Amino acid sequence: MIRRIIQIDEEKCNGCGACAAACHESAIGMVDGKAKLLRDDYCDGLGDCLPSCPTGAITFVEREAAAYDEEAVLENQRPLQQWPVQIRLVPTRAPYFDGAKLLIAADCTAYAYANFHKDFIKGKIVLVGCPKLDSADYSEKLEEIIRSNDIASVTIVRMEVPCCGGLEMAAKKALQNSGKFIPWQVTTISVDGKILS
Repeated sequence: MIRRIIQIDEEKCNGCGACAAACHESAIGMVDGKAKLLRDDYCDGLGDCLPSCPTGAITFVEREAAAYDEEAVLENQRPLQQWPVQIRLVPTRAPYFDGAKLLIAADCTAYAYANFHKDFIKGKIVLVGCPKLDSADYSEKLEEIIRSNDIASVTIVRMEVPCCGGLEMAAKKALQNSGKFIPWQVTTISVDGKILS
């Protein structure tokens, strides 16, 4: 279909990223230091990105483009796929666990790491907890979730502080006791919001 859509002049683009930040639909991204229209079907043709561009690299054109897909945009903006997320509250069996990439995260990580939703939650089923504040051994509940469902992978995100070691240990114990071989990894966030490992 012919429709109004943005066009980015790579020669004029200075790579500031202001347009990508202004695009509510995530149609624009930064690739090799330049702004790119990533998906035609995410561009609504309204041009929220235009006034943010300091070099005038973005214009409207009328061209053949996929129809704007509002449903896909909304789904892309909703990285959280299930509720509840607290380890103590989540059921041990649920349809969203089938084939799930499981994210087990310490409560504080989402506050300490600015891009937590984008970098960690998207595409994963989320379980959060704090072994210091919750007087519970998470390992039994996590083991039951892993044993009872078809979990594809496990990512553990913790803070660098010692109390978060309890969450990591509970997840490792659950994986080991489940009797399943599941790929897993641990990411540690510093108290100043950087990825340490």
